[in-house]
Amino acid sequence: MIRSEFILLGSLLLIPLTASAIDYPYQTAEPQKAGWPLTPEERAYVVDKPEYERRPGREANKHLPQLWPVVPSAGHWGGTSWLDTHAKLVEYVKANPGPCDVLLVGDSITQQWGSPLDKGVFNEEWQKHFADYRTINIGIGGDKTQNLLWRLDHGGVDGLQPKVVIVMIGNNNMFFTPETGIEPVAKGVQTVVANLREKLPQAVVIVVKILPCHAPGVRFYEDIKKTNHAMDALKLDADSKVTILDLWNDFVNADGTLKKELFTPDKIHLSPAGYAVYAERLKPLLYKLHPVTIKR
Repeated sequence: MIRSEFILLGSLLLIPLTASAIDYPYQTAEPQKAGWPLTPEERAYVVDKPEYERRPGREANKHLPQLWPVVPSAGHWGGTSWLDTHAKLVEYVKANPGPCDVLLVGDSITQQWGSPLDKGVFNEEWQKHFADYRTINIGIGGDKTQNLLWRLDHGGVDGLQPKVVIVMIGNNNMFFTPETGIEPVAKGVQTVVANLREKLPQAVVIVVKILPCHAPGVRFYEDIKKTNHAMDALKLDADSKVTILDLWNDFVNADGTLKKELFTPDKIHLSPAGYAVYAERLKPLLYKLHPVTIKR
């Protein structure tokens, strides 16, 4: 379902827009709210304006950081690089339409399961445990909830019919929690789930809580804990097709410090041992939700 609306800028200007059926809490001046390929106007809007110039309220000289995580916004790495990355994944999805077993959605931790953006093959742990699943991976490193929302609305999953969607998103929103606050990030995850449920209604969605990083006492670490707790309050799994996977205790010691062997030296990304733990926890849940005939 697509809705046509108008946005009022100042007291005079009405701009027509086309919106997704998701009820986002704010409509920016973005010229193309959904669809792929992009119009020339949308491409210019995304490429020529840094992301901070496209945030909710910016066009009306308002500062609305609490809305950033829940309103779609294309990423921006300078020039066309982020948009080119998204376009590559759209082409990958278009080349693999129809039914698949698993759709992986998220940021760099998802991308590093194995992606067409990298070597084009899944990592050892995915191949060890899930080789029998036809899997599509659309993770992009650095993405925040708002970037993922934009990708979903602009061709990111068009034509796919996954049985299970596995989503982990929100880590990169932690850079901005001093401005946005915690609850808006949790609501950003909630909005991603709502978007996926609308676009892929037959799929079961596994929401993997944000993994710990850095160390206790570090703002990033503490804000991730708070965000995960805020997600609990939203009861995403009240929807019978949504399941929550909490891996926090698998990745920290009794004192809350990271299990170093499960992370790379940056204390954010996962080592091969970290993906092994992730896979072992994911395996019984995925096998239960969508059994496949195991060939081995």
